[in-house]
This record gives sequence, C-alpha cells and structure tokens, in this order.
Amino acid sequence: MKKATGLSLLLIIFSFLVSGFLYSKEGLPQVLPVREQARVVNAWLEKRLEVILPEIMRREGVDMWLVICQEYNEDPVFLTLVPFEHLSARRLSMLVFFDRGKDKGLEKFSVSRYPIGNLYQAAWNPDREPDQWKALADQVRARNPKKIAINESATFAFADGLTATNKQLLVRYLGPDYARKLVSAERLVVGWLETRLPEEIEVYHQIARLAHGLIEEAFSNAVITPGITTSEDLEWWFWEKINSLGLKTWFSPTVDIQRPKTSAHKDNVIRRGDLLHCDIGITYLRLNTDHQELAYVLRPGETEPPAGLKAALRCGNRLQDILVSEFKAGRTGNEVLAAALGRMRAEGIKGSIYTHPLGFHGHAAGPTIGLWDKQDGVPGQGDYPLFYDTCYSIELNCRSLVPEWDNQEVLIGLEQNASFTKEGLVYLDGRQTALHLVR
Repeated sequence: MKKATGLSLLLIIFSFLVSGFLYSKEGLPQVLPVREQARVVNAWLEKRLEVILPEIMRREGVDMWLVICQEYNEDPVFLTLVPFEHLSARRLSMLVFFDRGKDKGLEKFSVSRYPIGNLYQAAWNPDREPDQWKALADQVRARNPKKIAINESATFAFADGLTATNKQLLVRYLGPDYARKLVSAERLVVGWLETRLPEEIEVYHQIARLAHGLIEEAFSNAVITPGITTSEDLEWWFWEKINSLGLKTWFSPTVDIQRPKTSAHKDNVIRRGDLLHCDIGITYLRLNTDHQELAYVLRPGETEPPAGLKAALRCGNRLQDILVSEFKAGRTGNEVLAAALGRMRAEGIKGSIYTHPLGFHGHAAGPTIGLWDKQDGVPGQGDYPLFYDTCYSIELNCRSLVPEWDNQEVLIGLEQNASFTKEGLVYLDGRQTALHLVR
C-alpha cells in the first residue's frame, strides 16, 4: 500500500469528514469544529493551487502573477490564496506565482521574512537584502517572465486590489523593461475566484442544506407566533441562530410582509393571511449562500395557501426554468439575460432577472446576469462569459395578480443557488416549489 503524504493525506481526512457531513437530530448538517474546517479548507486550497490556478494562468496567457498588499488593506483575492489560519496580510505581503510550464508546474512563494504555512516558502532574507521591494524585483528578473499580471481592473473590484502606491513602487523597482510586461490580472483573478473544484461543489449542496434548514425553522411555529412575532424579530432570530451555529452571515438578513391592501394592519407584526419573504446568506468553509424564500401564514380553517398565491409561485418557478435553460458556456451574462427576458415576455410573464455568481464572495466574481435596475444588460461585468465549474445565485422576481386579494399584484422574489458544470445546471439542495406554511 502506497504511503499517504501531503495533499493525499489531507484529502483522505477531508473525505472522512464530509462523506455526508455530520448530521443533527433534525437531519441537517452540523457545522464542523474549527480545526476540521481548517483541514477541509486547506486541502481544497492546496488542490486549487495545483490544478485550477495553472489552468487559468495558461488560459489567459500569463506566466507570472503578483499579489501585493498590506495588513488591514488586503487585496480582495489575498485571503482566498492563503491557509485558513492566515487571517490577514502581514506588514507588506508579496505572493509570487510563476508558471514554469506543464512539465515543471507552478512555482509559488512569498517575498517575505517568514513562510506562509506549508504553501509559500519565504524568498527574502532581510539580512542579505534589507529592501523588500528590491528583493521582489530580483526574484522577477531571475525568472524573466513574458507577462506579469497585477491586480488592477476598471470592471471587477475583486481584480483591483493593487494600491496606487504599491503600483508606483513596483514600477520603479522593476525598471522600464520589466514594467512594460505588466498586464491586468482581471480575467485571471475572476477565473481563480469563480472556478470550483468537484469537491467544493459536492459540499456546497450541504452548505445550501444548512441555509434551507434555517429558513424552514424560521418559517415555522417554532419561531413564529402569529399576532406577536414581528418581521424584525425574525431578522434577529436569523442573526442569533446563524451565530450560534458558528457560521457567519455576509449581509443583514431581511424579512418582509405582503398582505391584502384591504387589511386594517399596516405594521410589521406577522399575522394570519400574510405572505412572508426572507433573504439570507451564510458563510461556511469560505463559501457563501444567498437564498430568498416565501411562507404563508394560514388563516383559521385553511390547510393550504390561496390558489392565487400558489399560482404566483409557479410563475416564479417558470421564470427560473426559462433563465437556467439559457445557461450555455461561452455566452456572456448579457446574452443570457437578453435571451431569458425575451422568452419571459413572449410567455406574458411580468418579472425581472438579477442573477449573480456565487462562491468566495456573496456577490461574487464572474458574469453578472442583470441587475434590478439594469434589465438592458450590465456593461463590463455582464460582458464576461460563462465557464463551467462555477456557481450562481439564481435571483429574480415575478409579479402576479392574486384573485383572492382583489387582484392585487404580489411580488414573488426567489433566489436559489446552483452549480453550472458540463452536466448542466443543478440547484444546490434543490429549490422552493411550495410555500412554507406557518399554522
């Protein structure tokens, strides 16, 4: 039997830990202890650096990538490149990635006093060369790259992390010959951030299950007492519950109420006959979720929602079907948006589409597919194409008339997470097709 070392050992540990996750009595995945989270994240990172990064660098024709930032002013991509335990840059941090070709592979190191975990050896000895910038320039010249990618972009904030001061210093120390080799790392950064390992996608289903479970509990009588609980109470319940599980939320949870305009109640107390809507996102294992779902509070004697509300949800599901059927690798976000909106209008659906990538960030790197206030396309971010092995938050709304509410227009805001691979688009842990019921 071959002895397991390095990456293979970490992946064995990872497989043991997430062979379905640990499960709670309610059937929901339990959050791993912090130490085990670190093992999973670091195993993923090691494989990502070996598999994904060289592939993206070669796809974009770049043989050297510099990520330079300072403590408390981190580049947006920096923390996705360092181990779980490395919570910030240290003083002036310099990561160097150099592609030596398919045979020799990717060289990675840090021009710093100390190594960063086992991934980046230190390539600077201050006793020999006190000037850190000169040490970086010497390392660059020794490798004589054809193109040096740096993080500056007018389109994607994720790829615009090199400060003006550090850019000036880099150009000065490299000198004119090497400064002419500097190119934007925009597509490299976006490719690194958006591309998911199969292992990450597999576990993403479980992270989405956690988020779905939170919503299911929130939209139940275990949390809501009609006539007493307010939408604000429910928002703070999400805050407390997420924190109690050892998770984080990347934005403030929101809960809103729709009810017949004929109702005498104009406050935020949840009452029977209300349609509830939530928007929550959690962060776990460096991955983010983003969900919007709906619930109906049954009136006395009701066993199901009014037919008009159920039809409104079906309308939203139909718009989801239209949108995801337009996902095709190589199409830009704007092309997907235009095709989906055209079919939506042809079917007489009144709605809007504002779907975004998902991953290391909530509103993540990749093609933007509409914004709520830009239904004609999003210049720049919407011109980026779709690639396989990426994830998205399928976000949209459908507006329908509800006969039981005197034909009042109701907004069905939906958001479900999905992976996009060569096998097609698959919802992470499914999607909502029936309203949650509060009895």
